[in-house]
Amino acid sequence: MEKFYRRATMASSWSRVCHLSRRGLLKNMETRKEISVIPFPRYSKIAAEPAPTMAGSPEFAFKEGVNLNKLFWSKPSSLALPPDSPMRIEEPKYEGIRRIILKMLLFYSKQSKSIRGANVVYRRIMSQVDKPAIYDVFNLEKTFKTTFSLLVLHMWLCLHRLKEEGKEGVEFGQYLYEIYNHDLELRVSKAGVNLLLTRWMKDLEKIFYGNIVAYDTAMLPEAKPDELPNVIWRNVFSDGDSSMPKDAAKQAAKAMARYAHREASCLSLTDKEAIFSGNFMFTSLENPST
Repeated sequence: MEKFYRRATMASSWSRVCHLSRRGLLKNMETRKEISVIPFPRYSKIAAEPAPTMAGSPEFAFKEGVNLNKLFWSKPSSLALPPDSPMRIEEPKYEGIRRIILKMLLFYSKQSKSIRGANVVYRRIMSQVDKPAIYDVFNLEKTFKTTFSLLVLHMWLCLHRLKEEGKEGVEFGQYLYEIYNHDLELRVSKAGVNLLLTRWMKDLEKIFYGNIVAYDTAMLPEAKPDELPNVIWRNVFSDGDSSMPKDAAKQAAKAMARYAHREASCLSLTDKEAIFSGNFMFTSLENPST
């Protein structure tokens, strides 16, 4: 019963995110800046993670050979994996009595397929966020805060795409959100937080809501050109509600904004089957070119 209640609560939470992201509500907000400035928990208390290097300090230097000003300008294209890709994950094809039994157990039900697909999608997200490349390219130190911020950014990219599929996409997004929430709880525990785990999860949930709405707002047609870079600076790079600096850190925030905008466009070009099965890959950052 407890598991069912928790699942229903998470589904309701993602539904609230969809509701908050509606254009009408965003237009009535007094200021868009407020929605992304939710204080991050005191992640410095996590002994298992090193203190972050302040973006904007003299130590903020780009990885050798990476020119951020030249990255992420290329034309968007579908992220779907080709049919012969070894990275594809196909639905298991059982035959005979095994298939009959699994069918009776609702293994092939729409809900079961959606849950399996959502698991694959989340693995794609984790693959992009956990690889060293994304930290190297944008010169981010891998701390709990930066990893969480990148995780939320890529969750938004997928949820943003899923909303294009209407009710079916929102339902799929609920399963994805539940998987994310479970993984996040494990990450927080692994980072050393056990006694105040519930409080941390509530704080992180608020940050998740704020970031999702902020990204949606920054992508509206009437948004200012510098809105997405500013939101990304506050959510990913800044260690507080500071304005974007006029140095190398600004280049990184702008480059990540181009990356996010391009990935969103690429996901829009990715067909529904690839999205719902998880058979797509985010743009590789191992050897970034354009």
